[in-house]
Parts: sequence; C-alpha cells; structure tokens
Amino acid sequence: MTEISRVTRSKEVAKASYDRMSGFYDLLAGLSEKRYNDLGLILLHVQPGESVLEIGFGTGKTLLPLASIVGPVGRVYGLDISEGMVSKASARLREAGLSDRVELRCGDAVALPFPGGSVDAIFLCFTLELFDSPEIPLVLKKCRQALHSNGRICVVAMSNKGKPNTMTRLYDWAHQIFPNYVDCRPIDVQQALEAAGFRTKETRLMRMWGLPIEIVLAEGNND
Repeated sequence: MTEISRVTRSKEVAKASYDRMSGFYDLLAGLSEKRYNDLGLILLHVQPGESVLEIGFGTGKTLLPLASIVGPVGRVYGLDISEGMVSKASARLREAGLSDRVELRCGDAVALPFPGGSVDAIFLCFTLELFDSPEIPLVLKKCRQALHSNGRICVVAMSNKGKPNTMTRLYDWAHQIFPNYVDCRPIDVQQALEAAGFRTKETRLMRMWGLPIEIVLAEGNND
C-alpha cells in the first residue's frame, strides 16, 4: 500500500473544471467507468420504495437506473459540486420522464445537507478520492449520519492497495505535477470506511487501465 497523496487544488478550481467538462464528460469517463459503476450498483442492491443518495452524480447516468428501481414511492437524491453537472443531469432526467422521483442539489459533501437518518443507501463512484485527506473522514461521518440505522453505503474509488506498478507510479506523478487536472488519487477505501464507523460487508479489488479499483459495500449503525 502506498502513501495517500494530498489534493491541493481548491474547491473553486474543482467547480470550474467540472463545469467546463460537463458537456463532454461522458466521452472522457463514461465508457471506462461503466463496468465499475454497474458492479457498485449491484452490490448496493437498491430496492423499490427506498430513498437513495448519490454523491458526485456527474452527468446523471446512474440517477436513471436508481430512479427506475426505487419506483414512484421511492426517492433519489443527488449532490454534486458542479452546477454544470447538475444542469446536465437535470436535462437527462427530464428527457427520461423521471424528474419527479429525483431531487438534485449543488453543494459540497463535506457539509452534506441531509438530516440524520434520512436515506437508506448512499452511492459514491469515483468521487471520494477527489476529497483531500482531512476531508474524507468528514464526508464519511456525514454519510453515516444521513443513513437510517444500519443503512448501507457503496464506494467505488481508485485504490492504493497492492504493490505499486508502472501505471500507478505514472498516475501519481501526473497528480503531483498537474493537480488541477489530475485531481483524484488512489485511497484506501475500506480503511477509510471502517475508520468512520462503517462495517465492511463486501469488497472487490479490480483494475482499470492497470490502476487498482476498490469497490466496498459497508453498513452503518447509528444506534
């Protein structure tokens, strides 16, 4: 396991960057991330009638299956730091006729605007590693508070588990040299969740272009 790098770009820079990318983000990451996103959703196992929160929903591709699964009596919430992404996702939901099941907000997950015990499940896909190291425990604490007792969370993220290879070294170099563009970095997902008080239920370690990807399903306990 390698040391976790810091995220040095500001939130203002991150907002501006994702606003610019919102129009073509699906071309950049849509296909490469889909396999891992889909597996994360399978592990989260959302049910009809549940309330689900996706943090960092981007262009809203995952919001569509979530809204279809929870049905008319369920509810999907989305939080993203980029107004451009919110606009793109809103248009996608309107086109699919699912806007009435989804509530989108633009904001920072460090100050998660959801009351305690308000959702059954939370999903983060390639989002947690965008937060600086001191912020990750704060985000997960807010997630745990927002979940119902024994609610569940699934996190898909770049992982620093395993022995570094050429791709991980190259990626870390790019993160250090171009922090405003390569703004995410590998983290230890399972360790972060357990440090925040979650109980690990299932983990998967995969690879994307030679980079380790960690998918962790965990359960919170707010009793």
